[in-house]
Amino acid sequence: MTTLAVTARRTFAAPVEAVWAAWTESELIKGWWGPTGFTCPVADMDVRPGGVSLLAMQAPPEYGGGRTYNIWCYGVVENGARLEYDMRFADEHGTVIAPADAGIPAGVPDRVPHVVTFAAADGGTEVTIVESGYTLAQARDMSHLGLEQCLDKLAALLAK
Repeated sequence: MTTLAVTARRTFAAPVEAVWAAWTESELIKGWWGPTGFTCPVADMDVRPGGVSLLAMQAPPEYGGGRTYNIWCYGVVENGARLEYDMRFADEHGTVIAPADAGIPAGVPDRVPHVVTFAAADGGTEVTIVESGYTLAQARDMSHLGLEQCLDKLAALLAK
């Protein structure tokens, strides 16, 4: 089966240390994780090889106000340079559930590998995110749109 990937690249006007912190520290992630209009009320971060973080995205009232939980299971953590983790859908306790059980449309795999790299660039930081394993273009495109909205929120947070 052919799988599809999402790739996003963004340069932020902030040093690598600040951008890394925004991906690894609970209070900072709460400020940007989730597409436009969504909030992140839970970001229990355990960023280390073998660590598991639990995050929740809360939908705005016009989308029902529900929470969608994810866990990020880390394989590689190179401080300030690289994160590799598998994102999976979960319940509020961090127990893995199928994407369909979380209300996620077809085409999103049970496990979505992520590779996030950080590099100094032009006085700021270039971040590249690659998500893989999508089986339908619609699911890939939905994820890409949401990721770009998250990165817009991250840029605004880092500009403060």
